[in-house]
Amino acid sequence: MKLKKLVQQVMEEVITLRRHLHQNPEVSGEEIETSRRIQQQLEAAEIPFKTGFAKTGVLGIIQGGKPGGTVALRADIDALPIQEENDHGFKSIVPGKMHACGHDAHTSMLVGVGKVLQQMKSEIEGTVLLVFQPAEEDAPVGGSQQMMDDGVFEEFKPDAIFGQHVWPDLPAGQVGVLPNEVMGASDRFAIRVKGSGGHASMPHQANDAIIVANHLISQLQTIVSRNTDPLDSAVLTIGKIEGGYRYNVIADQVLMEGTVRTFKSAVKEMVKERIAHIISGVEKSFGASIELEYLDGYPATVNTPEWAAQVKSSAQKVLGREATPAVSPSLGGEDFSRFLLQYPGAFYWLGTSVESTEKQYPLHDPRFKLNEEALSKGVELMTQLALDTLDKLSQKEEAC
Repeated sequence: MKLKKLVQQVMEEVITLRRHLHQNPEVSGEEIETSRRIQQQLEAAEIPFKTGFAKTGVLGIIQGGKPGGTVALRADIDALPIQEENDHGFKSIVPGKMHACGHDAHTSMLVGVGKVLQQMKSEIEGTVLLVFQPAEEDAPVGGSQQMMDDGVFEEFKPDAIFGQHVWPDLPAGQVGVLPNEVMGASDRFAIRVKGSGGHASMPHQANDAIIVANHLISQLQTIVSRNTDPLDSAVLTIGKIEGGYRYNVIADQVLMEGTVRTFKSAVKEMVKERIAHIISGVEKSFGASIELEYLDGYPATVNTPEWAAQVKSSAQKVLGREATPAVSPSLGGEDFSRFLLQYPGAFYWLGTSVESTEKQYPLHDPRFKLNEEALSKGVELMTQLALDTLDKLSQKEEAC
């Protein structure tokens, strides 16, 4: 009951902060005012912090009154280059920019968690790190690796790290967590087909890059349908095509951009290899020149089973035994994956679907909304998770 009361005491501030951030979104690498606002909030709560990580990243540090382990809690802070199409009173006032992935909620909830834990500081066994990460949407570069390269965990190394993400596919008050893979590896590629142009009435004098691209697209789709084990997961999508000049001109070049999503590293490498082989074959068949640029993106987000189980336990403790339904992993990419390559931990989803009277639009949609009633549940869960994790770490230390 004490925790719930403390959470409720900070919720007005959490919602106010979330709405301010929503109105004033900053995209990857530009989160200067967002970072400044976070620092102001931490300073007002008397939470020590450090800056200078990945340019705009912030690390809040709560050292408990008792010795113990270290748990890190992460929130991403950047927005997307999307023009918001909602009409609520706090819609984005920045043209072409929007918090369409809920990072405004992640940031405000983590600030709320910090404020609650700071009030409980004397009871805490160990240290809680509040990691405010920029540039999550800047794939394949991201901000997590840069934060680590800049020494975000140089003084305090996490024994466990957790990330929370709003999830419109789940009702408010439900939590999605999986013991292993939860999000996919997200690579991207660009393919430039170079043929030779000419008049549309004389195709025999040209090498039509659009025809070459058409055959290439068809063959690339066989990688998933005919080269991937049906029990594994892979997606290959061509999301953009540019080529041609006008109706009566044969195109000499076509640019295609796409993405590859996988869970297993072996599947990812197979897809990369097959793309190169197919390009080589089409190139020879049509006498065209085809260039491939393949960018390795975020790796798959793979939870540590022990800490995924802790998320489930903490969620059921504060939200009820029905709060953790069975969920399937997503092939969406997530920069938190790089934290999990270095430290044990877990990434989980917080249900934020809007009331049934409204249509729920997905993440990254210009009409995306979230249910603010879920924010208190997210603050309470992450606070309880930090406390439970530190308690578990202390028990492990005593048993040694």
